[in-house]
Amino acid sequence: MVHRSRIKYTTEKMALIWNCWKEGQSLRGIGRLFDRHSSSIYGLISRTGGIRPPERVRSKHVLSLSEREEISRGIALQLSLRGIAARLGRSPSTISREVRRNGGLENYRATLAEDAAWTRSCRPKCCKLASSPKLCKIIGDKLKEKWSPEQIAGWLKREFPNNEHNHVSYETIYKSLFIQSRGVLKK
Repeated sequence: MVHRSRIKYTTEKMALIWNCWKEGQSLRGIGRLFDRHSSSIYGLISRTGGIRPPERVRSKHVLSLSEREEISRGIALQLSLRGIAARLGRSPSTISREVRRNGGLENYRATLAEDAAWTRSCRPKCCKLASSPKLCKIIGDKLKEKWSPEQIAGWLKREFPNNEHNHVSYETIYKSLFIQSRGVLKK
C-alpha cells in the first residue's frame, strides 16, 4: 500500500468535491481527482450526511478585520479600552473580551485575532456530552430512572451550581438521544 501525504482540502477543492457529488459521480471517481481512496472522500461527505453544508458567512454582529486593526492601533496609541470601544461604537466589554482572548494588551495582533476568531467559529463543535464521559454517565443513570431531559438539566444546575462543565441544556440531551450521528447516549 502506498503512503500518501495528508492534503488540506481548500474551499475550492471542497467545492469541486461537492459539485462532483451533486452530479452523481461515484466516490471512487471523485477520489481519483485527488489521488485518494474513496474512503477518504466518504469521510468528507459523510460528516454532513451527504448534504452540502451552507457557505460560511460572518455574522454582522462580530468584529470585522478593520475593527480589529482599529483596536490594535488604539492599543499602540495607549488608548483605554473604553476609548477604543467609543471610537468603534462597540460595548467596552466586547473590546475587553476581544483583547483578553487574543493575547492581552502586550501581544494583541489584528490578523492573528481575526484568524483565531474564524477558527473558533467553526461548526460543528464537539458535543458537550461526547467530551465528558462522567457527565454522560450521570445523564444516562437519570434517564434509566425515567427522568425527562428537562428534569435532568434543571437538576444538574442545582446539583453543580458552581461547575458549568456539568451544566447541559435539555436540547443537548434530546439531540444526543435522537440524532444518530452523535450516538453519545447509546443504549
